[in-house]
Amino acid sequence: MLGDNTTEQRLRLLQAEFTQHQRRGPGDGRTATRTESPAPLDINVLDRIHTAVNEVVGHTRAATPDAGPAPSDETRIYDWSRQHAAHFQPERQQALEALIYRQGLEHAIAMGDTGVVNKHPCPACGCWGLLWRDAAQRAACINRYCVDNDGLSHTWPLKTLAHHHIARQFATKSSAT
Repeated sequence: MLGDNTTEQRLRLLQAEFTQHQRRGPGDGRTATRTESPAPLDINVLDRIHTAVNEVVGHTRAATPDAGPAPSDETRIYDWSRQHAAHFQPERQQALEALIYRQGLEHAIAMGDTGVVNKHPCPACGCWGLLWRDAAQRAACINRYCVDNDGLSHTWPLKTLAHHHIARQFATKSSAT
């Protein structure tokens, strides 16, 4: 939650390691002769980073229009947003933390770490060990009795997992004080 820099670390790693264009050396398979050179970096990852930063900036500016300029270093956007959220109502702070946590999950999945969803209980049955379904872009419950009206396993978007995770943290924090 507050002070947790996991999302910043994931964004930094995504930016540093996953924007590099994958180079193929000899013996990596035959390809057609290129008529144009490839992009020097992975544009999809840059788009993902840009979208994430814009979402955080938009959320912060919606509540604090005079927040000032966002930092030019994308990895500092979360600290910037939290600084300007210090005066937010608890519900708005919780929404910001859920947004940041969801983006952390998205960054991890974009880097191939789908195990981050396994660390969350199912919002329907409370069973631990959700699995990531890449085709659906959702986490699925492994409990065979946790099914919807059509008999299919419950699936959850990352937004729902983040909301429940942050709500538990805020509830624990408020009951501890």
